[in-house]
Amino acid sequence: MPEPLMPEPDTPATADVVIAGAGIAGATLALSLARAGLRPVLIDPVAFDAQLAPTFDGRASAIAYAAYRQWRALGLAGALDPHAQRIEQILVTDGTAPGAAAGPQTPFFLRFESDEIADRSDGEPLGYLLENRHIRAALAQAVADAGVPVLAPARVAGAVFGARSAEVALADGRTLEAPLVVGAEGRGSVIREAAGIGVVGWPYAQAGVVATVRLDIDHEGVAHEYFLPGGPFAILPLTGRRASLVWTEPAAQAEALKTARAEVFQAHLERRFGDFLGGVAVEGPVFTYPLSLQLAERFTAPRAALLGDAAHGVHPIAGQGLNLGLKGAAALAEVVVDAIRLGEDIGSEVVLERYAAWRRFDTVSLSVGMDAFVRLFSNDNPLLRAARGVGMSVVNRIGPARRFFMHEAGGAVGDLPRLLKGEAL
Repeated sequence: MPEPLMPEPDTPATADVVIAGAGIAGATLALSLARAGLRPVLIDPVAFDAQLAPTFDGRASAIAYAAYRQWRALGLAGALDPHAQRIEQILVTDGTAPGAAAGPQTPFFLRFESDEIADRSDGEPLGYLLENRHIRAALAQAVADAGVPVLAPARVAGAVFGARSAEVALADGRTLEAPLVVGAEGRGSVIREAAGIGVVGWPYAQAGVVATVRLDIDHEGVAHEYFLPGGPFAILPLTGRRASLVWTEPAAQAEALKTARAEVFQAHLERRFGDFLGGVAVEGPVFTYPLSLQLAERFTAPRAALLGDAAHGVHPIAGQGLNLGLKGAAALAEVVVDAIRLGEDIGSEVVLERYAAWRRFDTVSLSVGMDAFVRLFSNDNPLLRAARGVGMSVVNRIGPARRFFMHEAGGAVGDLPRLLKGEAL
């Protein structure tokens, strides 16, 4: 790992950009800036080594093919490709409790296939499934190789935003100074609070139960999503005949599942899962995460920008949370790099508004859309069930509509940053 900055007492260390939060979005931004010749600094309360452990959080992420192009452009393909499972097909079913094992499904479903958009996606799949720890490992090594200083474990205590620069104070007394500070440290962002940016949102009274399972029958790159009254149940393909489960339940039931004896959890899992992929066995621990919507009122303030969950925390119903953060990293990197090449002040409101304007509509519309989707599908109202079933059937029969949704999910719609096109900055 790179040597951390160690400023003398009362002497701030200087950088071009201070990034609070060395998670996937923050580390991707740091690497993008470093590749373009800037001097970023990463700060995180958790050391990189701890983030790589299988017991850290257990999650896997569906990465849009445009976001994966970004990592290829940054030189990460060699490290990520062995762990990336192509998603060749997505099957979406409006199911009934308890799930895949409940017998015949309703006739209402959606089927997305990568072959349908191969002519416009250069043969890309619908997306890639990767365990987060493998993504972090690749980013950690690339950040180290690029010489990006990483202060970890280190906690941001506060920040002051001045006319010409910002100063970030760490809990251990060190300070860092830069023309721009990025808050990428999650929903409880200290940088966001210090910049005076409020949030709007609400809890869903749901939690996501996450586990990795091994399968008897190969999944063949097919992702399954069942919309059930308690919330969606997703079976997401991983490499090595494994799958990542994202099992949404009311909060109390989710906690009961997490703390259940192994044989009890297995019995519930088999009811949910069915036998279409043969036997299923849990590998590793079971994790739960509370679900909520949280959206920052603004994405920027003078000398501050928000990224990832600090800017937007959405329901994982369509797996778009991390992809929103990666889009944001690509857009912010491009805005900053272009501005510094023109001799502009990268922390000025004029420059940062370009980033905010670029990402605002896409982020807000997707967040609102996911919220509406959750409310429409996480219930057993017969009228709503009939309406959404008809809607799914109509979309499934209209090729252009299906292809639009696939391109949208792949992150290839709209005004794309250069990195999402696979181009270097």
